[in-house]
Amino acid sequence: MSILSPVAWVGRTGIRIVGSVGQAGFLAAGAVRALRNVTIWGPNLVPQMVAVGVASIPIALFIAAFTGIVLALQASYTFTGTVPLYFVGALVGKTIILELGPVLTGLALSGRVGANIAAEIGTMRVTEQIDALESLAYDPVAYLVVPRVLAGLVMFPVVVVFAMAMGIGSGWLTSLGLLDMSTPQFVRGLRLFFETFDVQFALIKAASFGLIVTGLGCFYGFTCTGGAAGVGRSTTRSVVVASMMILVLDAFWAATLLRS
Repeated sequence: MSILSPVAWVGRTGIRIVGSVGQAGFLAAGAVRALRNVTIWGPNLVPQMVAVGVASIPIALFIAAFTGIVLALQASYTFTGTVPLYFVGALVGKTIILELGPVLTGLALSGRVGANIAAEIGTMRVTEQIDALESLAYDPVAYLVVPRVLAGLVMFPVVVVFAMAMGIGSGWLTSLGLLDMSTPQFVRGLRLFFETFDVQFALIKAASFGLIVTGLGCFYGFTCTGGAAGVGRSTTRSVVVASMMILVLDAFWAATLLRS
């Protein structure tokens, strides 16, 4: 192997990344311009809100329910003999609202929503349906991208609210049934460190997750090439990159908002 091979690989990778960033920028700019074409994306908004948000609620509730159960049990195990047991409510509430509710829901929806968008638009790309829209002077970005991204911005916070309520509720029921706590004890702990900003913080994170998941799904769908195998690659990349970006955004919002 030539000594220049690693250098060549780094160069090709860098060029590919810069090219992808440029393509993403063009798509984002096109989506912003397409916002004025309400007659094109307007009729698709509600169906996309149902597909992105309403259809995602069951999986979000399932994940949040068992997350709340595990948090309550682990908090009881950790606190026994050291601090009052009502701190279980504080730990469950803070952890679910600030971190696990938005992040676990975002990761789950990156697989369900992001993969679905990438596969759907990627299939339209490789079967030349998007080219047909362009040949008819019908803006494919307004028709395909804008309603999906807006649906993600609006519905991800809604789904996260349901997930947070389920997580706290399951933690409360676990405390009652398995930890011999009373409702006043759990509520006392829940209210101990609660701040309204916690909910606002969670909703900001959820909206950013919705933007990145739907936006990446649209991007990888639009740039899909190579037939059925290309659709599979685009779908996988969408899920992987969206999951990584969710963790990056989680750290970004924590460093930005929780320190201010």
